[in-house]
Amino acid sequence: MSRARHPVRFARQRTLGRDLHWWLTRTGLDLLPVGRFLRTPPAQLVIDDGRYRAAVTAGAPDRRPVFTGVDGAKVTWADGGREVVDAILLATGYRPDLGYLAPLGALDARGHPRHREGISLTHSALAYVGLEWQRSLSSNSLRGVGRDAARIARRLAAHLASS
Repeated sequence: MSRARHPVRFARQRTLGRDLHWWLTRTGLDLLPVGRFLRTPPAQLVIDDGRYRAAVTAGAPDRRPVFTGVDGAKVTWADGGREVVDAILLATGYRPDLGYLAPLGALDARGHPRHREGISLTHSALAYVGLEWQRSLSSNSLRGVGRDAARIARRLAAHLASS
């Protein structure tokens, strides 16, 4: 089962005989710290060798609104129906729900964290990792989150040392 905010956009896995990740690394685009310049970051693409596009086109997985509850292996749908499922995967298209930070003034009008490259602009000891375009194209991926986390950890350690 899947749920999407907007139609999935695909990028080809291989270009000119090489994997897209190879090109992003080789050209430096994966590291380019452009996140701070983006007021409205572009939608992330699903990098695909053709299998994902074919599955979505064929209606697999079936698309439904998100479930309202889980009890063991059963999910409850908005209409009250229940269904046994093998697995629940919450990954593609994930956006953080940081509404609990709103009373602190840590979010902008769109509900996005007020930050510069992951360091909060409102609270000196608050930082984020894994946000889309936090620093670069790869900030919310396994390729980039570790790099951003190491950078954040160094900055927070320096902040604590100076306190």
